Amino acid sequence: MKKYKFTIITVTYNAVRTVEDTICSVLSQTYPDIEYIIVDGASNDGTLSIIDRYRDRISRVISEPDKGPYDAMNKGITMATGDVIGLLHSDDVYADIDAITRISEPFNRDNVDSVFSDLVFVGKTNIDKITRYFCADDFTVDRFAYGCMPPHPTFFAKKECYNKYGIFKADYRIAADFELVARFLLKFGISYRYVPGVLVKMRMGGKSTGSLKSNFILNNEILRACRENGINTNIMKVYSKYITKIAQKFRRP
Repeated sequence: MKKYKFTIITVTYNAVRTVEDTICSVLSQTYPDIEYIIVDGASNDGTLSIIDRYRDRISRVISEPDKGPYDAMNKGITMATGDVIGLLHSDDVYADIDAITRISEPFNRDNVDSVFSDLVFVGKTNIDKITRYFCADDFTVDRFAYGCMPPHPTFFAKKECYNKYGIFKADYRIAADFELVARFLLKFGISYRYVPGVLVKMRMGGKSTGSLKSNFILNNEILRACRENGINTNIMKVYSKYITKIAQKFRRP
């Protein structure tokens, strides 16, 4: 049974309040073969000072201006030497020290192309306060037409998929993750597995959940992503995903 090397990429910009939690959650993982890359967008708030505390345990750090988070993610993907790539944002943490070990099992056992799991949204200052569950146990590719996707911070794919099918489209402002996962899973039909259980804790307040304006941009970009990947949908279908989000408020995995 092959043991895959994992690359975890964190992109940062002025994340002095949260980045240490993110770094520590990666460095504490029990999986034995992890490459950790941090791509910083030239932070000026002390983020780099925190990163420097752990630099001897981080595989690679770059800090330079970029064109936004998707451009930074693409830099990390290009640098990655692992067989499998995962992305952990600078205000998120893995739920426990065995997260990568659990996510590795379908890759190592079944040789699948991608794996995803569940996520919980937590408070900005209290990551133990759960505000919503994002369970992916019922996901199928048909749900892209309704604006639904697996939780992206839990999505891991082989590096060869990025090599074959492309990286993030950096001209998207919010929904490049939706577009990439739809392109991989539906347009090109890469294989996937769902791993039960919470993998990531995600702080509330990200770009896609920040305001009515950001939600308007998000949904219009989702419509664009569907068109570009041959998904038949409409605005009513896409907005219906909010019914699912309401239901998740009362759900436990």
